[in-house]
Amino acid sequence: MGLGVINRPGGSSVAKKRNRPDQDGPHRLAFERAKKKIYATQTTCGICGKPVDFGLRYPHPLSPCIDHIVPIAKGGHPSDMENLQLAHLCCNRQKADNIFRPKTAQEDQVVSNRMLPQSRDWATYRAQ
Repeated sequence: MGLGVINRPGGSSVAKKRNRPDQDGPHRLAFERAKKKIYATQTTCGICGKPVDFGLRYPHPLSPCIDHIVPIAKGGHPSDMENLQLAHLCCNRQKADNIFRPKTAQEDQVVSNRMLPQSRDWATYRAQ
């Protein structure tokens, strides 16, 4: 949970915990039910696409956790199944409160001189 700062009259300030609705708020029970469904039905990380090992426990970096596809901080729903996915702990922390956009096939494609068409069939070439 993050900390917020409350400014008091007279110039003093106090740190106050911000409650997340999926952890301490009204959506907690719905989030827990959705988490159980996701753990029962999904097996791959929604961020990196690799399998998740349910034998690993927190704080192991590859332990399973629930990721909000659209982060709560950016207006995502805290407990809607459409906004939740299975993820590795390290993938989820690296994503933080950003909105993840999977790479398309064009972005993954590397163009180099090895992929250019051959100008001559060197197998049948005869020196003159």
